[in-house]
Amino acid sequence: MRRFKQSLAITIVCTMMLLGQGNVFAETDPAASEKKVELTVQQKSELAALHKEILEKKKEVIKKYVQFGLMSEEKGQKIISHLEEHYAKKEKNGFIPQWDRHHKHGHKE
Repeated sequence: MRRFKQSLAITIVCTMMLLGQGNVFAETDPAASEKKVELTVQQKSELAALHKEILEKKKEVIKKYVQFGLMSEEKGQKIISHLEEHYAKKEKNGFIPQWDRHHKHGHKE
């Protein structure tokens, strides 16, 4: 049954592409990814509280790893420092995710 469902899904996608539907996986509205989103002060504070809570829990886990001898003190501090830098970047960006940005790992466009 699983193979039948997979075959059916592949057939539907291929048929749609052949019928001129183009890339069925692309966003329907290309301008939607370019919209400038602004959060309210309340929304930012809610997100800040959640991210801060996550940061504190992650730091707590790293400290436990150090305590249990699973990693060195230096490595633990390095990871915690990285987590804090990452939080600072999120805070600087107003807690708006950067999911759609393109990574350019040595590739030239």
